[in-house]
Amino acid sequence: MPQRIVLDNGTECTSKALDQWAFVHGVSLWFIRPGKSVENCYVESFNGKFRDECLNLH
Repeated sequence: MPQRIVLDNGTECTSKALDQWAFVHGVSLWFIRPGKSVENCYVESFNGKFRDECLNLH
């Protein structure tokens, strides 16, 4: 398990289920500051691809 997962404040990554999973597995969730997408461009890139390839199917 990773020690930390870096996330933006998008709706796909702010669920109670993710929070509970992280707590159970000892993973800390670190949210970038709103409006500061340059803090982690990999997160923004992943979220865009995840939304297009997985979430938009349902």
